[in-house]
Amino acid sequence: MMRQWQGNGRHRSQAAKHFAIHILAGLALCPAISAAQDPGATPAVPKQLRIIAASLGGTGPDFIARLIAPKLGEGLRQTVVVENRPSTNGLAAAQYAARAAPDGSVIMMGNAGTHAINAALYKNPGYDPAQDFAAISEIASIPLALVIHPSVPAKSVRDLIALARRSPGKLNVAVAGAAGELMGNALKLQGKINMTNIPYKGGAQATIAVLSGEADMVFTSYVVIAPHVEAGKLRVLGVSSAQRMPQLPGVPTIAENGLPGYEFEQWYALFAPAKTPAPIVQAIYREASRTVNIAEINERLVATEHRIVAGTPQQLADKVRREIEKTRQIMLESGMQQQ
Repeated sequence: MMRQWQGNGRHRSQAAKHFAIHILAGLALCPAISAAQDPGATPAVPKQLRIIAASLGGTGPDFIARLIAPKLGEGLRQTVVVENRPSTNGLAAAQYAARAAPDGSVIMMGNAGTHAINAALYKNPGYDPAQDFAAISEIASIPLALVIHPSVPAKSVRDLIALARRSPGKLNVAVAGAAGELMGNALKLQGKINMTNIPYKGGAQATIAVLSGEADMVFTSYVVIAPHVEAGKLRVLGVSSAQRMPQLPGVPTIAENGLPGYEFEQWYALFAPAKTPAPIVQAIYREASRTVNIAEINERLVATEHRIVAGTPQQLADKVRREIEKTRQIMLESGMQQQ
């Protein structure tokens, strides 16, 4: 009799364990319930996540956002869509994203312009890049190439600086937007030279101006002007990043070619509205970091000259503060006017 009772007890114990396992599995599939019971758990998020791109389709922020959206959605188990809100220097898009509900339904693909330059360029941009957003992750960055018309007798940045010093004000720079003006002004400040800025409506127009000889030089994406360089219609003097571009291993950086410390890149990063719960920010960061390292996405970014970063939220927050201060200093020293 005693043995029979012990055997039934073992069966009951095993049944209880199986029941407990099924209960735990069910709870794991109900994040909203788990979050309600555990304040430290990831809050329930909307079924759809919108990435706001402050540009037209096919341009930098849109390209990066659409490249990562499908795989990001798979990882987050959300539908991820890209919404274009083009406007002057991305102001309208950034204002909209800053005021969106902090619940994981809206994030923004920000960049150096929306989250660094605008803070210094405008007296009142309508948002604070450091205070109105929660940094998620810098996704990738891309350097620009300093290219000149072949008629300019300079084979390096050092040659260009020497030429500008011999003929103050004679050389000119085609600039498109605040970023181009800042890079040109930083070159002039560090090199202690005087060159004239010629403003153009866009990068394409600025590049055409140099191709035609109307302007002497421009900072632009190498992928855009590569055919012209190969045809001998333009000459690359240096790249703006701290490291050489893998696609142009023989072209030195501007920093190593006469201007130590010179560094500018166009960077793209994800931001959420301020007060978005930290678990949601961390979840998006983890999936974004995983996504950019998927082979097909990684290869596409590298093929378009991007450097993959996948930085942490803290690294991005620190970068935003540094970039804002750097921009303000260049504007102050070069006499650029706030808008």
